[in-house]
Amino acid sequence: MNRRMWYYFMLNVKKMSFLVFICFLFFIPNSIFAQEILHNGSQGQAVYDLQENLKKMGYFNSQPTGYYGSITDHAVKQLQQDSGILPDGVFGFQTQQKLNSIEMMARVVYGEARGETYEGKVAVAAVILNRMSTPGFPKNTYDVIFQTNAFTAVHDGQYYLTPNSYSYRAVIDALQGWDPTHGSVYYYNPFLATDEWIFTRKTVIRIGNHLFAK
Repeated sequence: MNRRMWYYFMLNVKKMSFLVFICFLFFIPNSIFAQEILHNGSQGQAVYDLQENLKKMGYFNSQPTGYYGSITDHAVKQLQQDSGILPDGVFGFQTQQKLNSIEMMARVVYGEARGETYEGKVAVAAVILNRMSTPGFPKNTYDVIFQTNAFTAVHDGQYYLTPNSYSYRAVIDALQGWDPTHGSVYYYNPFLATDEWIFTRKTVIRIGNHLFAK
């Protein structure tokens, strides 16, 4: 192979390498780039979004600014403490995952129990947590919620409504150990349920319009 041929060969190799690299970047999930660790002194859109999320959950009582200062640090620590995470004030992967879980659970609570008492809202959140710790159910929030036919709110689209503050607080209370259902993994409205199987489950307690069962 002469010099000219070698030159064009290496040029093509470089072009191919560049294309492979671009394809690699294209197919990386967006979540990898989104998982930015935020801490005291951080600033930007990611901090602003975090502050908005903390605000609707009742942890951040100021207007979002996009700057991660002492108020945001304190809010994150409160979230971590309520969620059983080491309260270091750093919004890292574990805290991000917990924030996402709270958001998903609050959507189920709002979709399934917004007409119920506050205790009834906490009860729905508790059922989600109970399922994660019960053999035969998925072990993470997403899989429990999106298991086929698990929750009516997911099936009929009410899951995608915006939760209110009571829904978020109900989830936090459930995470802190309040379980009005005494370990139940099912609930249903006896006047609306159409699946005969659910009536075979052992009823534990009635809260509002729902029967909770194991």
